[in-house]
Amino acid sequence: MQLGQYPDPGHVVAHLSDPHLLAGGARQYGVIDTEAGLELALARLTRLDPLPQVLLFTGDLADKAEPAAYARLREIVEPAAAAIGAQVVWVMGNHDERAAYSEGLFGEPLADDGADACQDRVHDVAGLRVVSLDTSVPGYHHGEITDAQLAWLGDVLGTPAPHGTLLALHHPPIPIPMMRAADVIELYDQHRLAEVLTGTDVRCILGGHFHYSTYSTFAGIPVSVASATCYTSDPAPLERFVSGVDGHQAFTMVHVYDDRIVHTVVPVAEAPEVSGFPSDVRAQVEALTPDERRELLSRKDSPVYTGEMEVPGTV
Repeated sequence: MQLGQYPDPGHVVAHLSDPHLLAGGARQYGVIDTEAGLELALARLTRLDPLPQVLLFTGDLADKAEPAAYARLREIVEPAAAAIGAQVVWVMGNHDERAAYSEGLFGEPLADDGADACQDRVHDVAGLRVVSLDTSVPGYHHGEITDAQLAWLGDVLGTPAPHGTLLALHHPPIPIPMMRAADVIELYDQHRLAEVLTGTDVRCILGGHFHYSTYSTFAGIPVSVASATCYTSDPAPLERFVSGVDGHQAFTMVHVYDDRIVHTVVPVAEAPEVSGFPSDVRAQVEALTPDERRELLSRKDSPVYTGEMEVPGTV
């Protein structure tokens, strides 16, 4: 039931990033249980209403590009996606390697090391186009987009999609004021991408790489960067040039409406509840008239806020 001014979104995307899985359950930096972080995120998103139609992972899927890590990634993600009827979209990151990525996730072996075989793909989600663009550079951590890729992207975007396009890439084309060390491994020559995107139906650019959530615009297009499910970057460290921490892991929910997109950061870890109402209160609220809802939930001296209203299961 619509309780406010806006209808439900037309498309729902769970934007996850940087799981950095390791083979054999190894700990990242000897500490981070990357599988546990990913599984917590997947468990959290199953509680959402509406459920996501897409699980989008913007790169650094495997920390060392081990074939066993990609296999384990599929073992964890694909059943979770199938259980909620969601499509999975993978994106290459700087920690991924094209040959292992292509064969491990798509069953497509590449000749030699596959360094020249960019992993660019197009996905259709009920009329919403999701473009996975490979910004990785073999042997390096910064990002680039080749002439051939830009030409390919221009051709793809030459025909608008019914509900527009989401462009997913690992290296976000935005400034990095909270972690200046990352400037060295940013996406290079961003102006060339801007030239291709200007005037197209790209409604949002989704990225990762930074290990914290941030937002900006690029060529007039909103940019949303998801945090990581492994470790995160502390944007306000004490006397550290770079600081990765075991905390604040999150993913971002992307709700696509006809005229706008809403981004919501969802923490991975549970936290103690200090206030709230049980889930069955929703049905009670929906049964009220609009005027009754306003008087109960908006009026400052209503029983809800004075403490006179007793609801079983409240905290």
